[in-house]
Amino acid sequence: MKVAEAVGRALYAAGVGQVFGVVGSGNFHLTNAMVAAGSRFVAARHEGGAATMADAYSRMSGTVAALSVHQGPGLTNAMTGIAEAAKSRTPLLVLAAEVTEPRSNFYVDQEALARSVGAVTARVTSAEDAVTEALDAVRRAVCERRTVLLNLPLGVQALDVSAAPDVPGDASALAVVPPERAPLEPEFADVEALARVLEKSRRPVFVAGRGARSPGARDALAALAEHHGALLATSAVARGLFQGDPWSLDVSGGFASPLAAELIREADLIVGWGCALNMWTMRHGRLIGPDTTVVQIDDDASALGAHREVHLGVTGDVELTARRTLETGDGSLQAQQAQHTQQPQQTHQGQQAQQGQQARQGFRTADIGAAIAARVRWRDVPYEDTSSRERIDPRTLSIALDDILPAERVIGVDSGNFMGYPSMYLSVPDENGLCFTQAFQSIGLGLATAIGAALARPDRLPVAALGDGGAMMGAAEFDTVRRLGLPMVVVVYNDDAYGAEVHHFGPDGHPLDTVEFPPTDIAAVARGYGFEAVTVHERADLKAVEDWLAGPRTAPLLIDAKVVADRGAWWLEEAFRGH
Repeated sequence: MKVAEAVGRALYAAGVGQVFGVVGSGNFHLTNAMVAAGSRFVAARHEGGAATMADAYSRMSGTVAALSVHQGPGLTNAMTGIAEAAKSRTPLLVLAAEVTEPRSNFYVDQEALARSVGAVTARVTSAEDAVTEALDAVRRAVCERRTVLLNLPLGVQALDVSAAPDVPGDASALAVVPPERAPLEPEFADVEALARVLEKSRRPVFVAGRGARSPGARDALAALAEHHGALLATSAVARGLFQGDPWSLDVSGGFASPLAAELIREADLIVGWGCALNMWTMRHGRLIGPDTTVVQIDDDASALGAHREVHLGVTGDVELTARRTLETGDGSLQAQQAQHTQQPQQTHQGQQAQQGQQARQGFRTADIGAAIAARVRWRDVPYEDTSSRERIDPRTLSIALDDILPAERVIGVDSGNFMGYPSMYLSVPDENGLCFTQAFQSIGLGLATAIGAALARPDRLPVAALGDGGAMMGAAEFDTVRRLGLPMVVVVYNDDAYGAEVHHFGPDGHPLDTVEFPPTDIAAVARGYGFEAVTVHERADLKAVEDWLAGPRTAPLLIDAKVVADRGAWWLEEAFRGH
């Protein structure tokens, strides 16, 4: 057995059951070995698409996926997707063939390339250690939540494992236990400090991020928030975590609705749960009042205070920290109540305790509850519909699609001027309803994102929301959608331009010829790939979408929506502040 086969079988045994990639000579045997062992391989049309599919699959499945690429150009083609995964701390294994001879035309410094975008590196160095080194790369991806590049030199891949006495001849029979990331218990003193801060707060807001994207964390945070009268919000990547909770403000940051932003600014305490509290989530700090206490909980100590000063940082798993804090608070309260019931008459101290308990309703007043129900969603914010007979307002389009599409959906969103509309106007059923690959802010990733998310969540209707620029960049993967038989809806917000640049530079009188394009019939492009397609100019044209949904859905559907291009999206100003 060759090293390539031994490693492929061992990776499957370690839990790597999904592989994306483009196969060339250098990764041919390794990829086939994984498939033979039981992994599912999805062939993309470009390595960049494959990388993003793998990233999205890992995010939405909660498992580690693999990306398999050829040496040199296979890896360089994939680098934008790898950068997005690395910046998002996605547990992802990049399997890259490698040439070690600098005179080879395929030679690049693959380690340096990976490190430059924040990935970590490993290498298979010998037949004796190949399986161990591969399994260690999987462990690191899972337990450290990192994107790991595992370099596989061509010469080592071709070695005979059976010549190595310490490596079993049948690597598929290895008793490998897939690695798991153990939840980190917070220090008791930190939990007590957090409980004290919460007890003092009268207007707390919880902001949950990527580290809270699990049902267990959601339930623990909801219980703690109810106890202290906290309002609930999320970062964009965790949108849907508190879906259905009457005290949810939806997303905090640049995407926040006017009411959500107003209430977050009024908080006397903001607690970030597995959330970076970065420039996007806190609008460059403008959502934090001058006297607001800021607390951050994360199981990575290096994340605490990385983006802004915090008054209290707690290192620990989000769910465990929330549950321990609730237990601490409940225990103190029970002891206090027991002491009061022993007194024959209510003392001044008892009256103060009762007042404190009442005050813990915090933000959860009837007036605020009514306002949240009426105005926290963007679709409930009044607007002037600027649709014409030729172009539809993107808000009108998004609201109509939200009503038409099934509620059980998983959405992948590309980057661009349009991105706030599908991200905020299309509702999601839970924290696994939106796959938001935006850490690198690259356009062209949206379609591949939706493919990876669709494969991870086959129980839901996949929706890809793209701009025309990103759609044309990623058009090769239309073939992958069709080939996989995915019943996907692709919505293209088509303004015939790179809209972000148009609205950023246009008001200052700069020439826009470099960012505006002649009209493109993207519906016709999609039909060429085997899609059904409809061009939308006005609301009535969406009847074709309803017909597709009612039909067999044997082919994917593309909606080429000609959207109004006379205004920049509300979040655009926030985005350019970060440049």
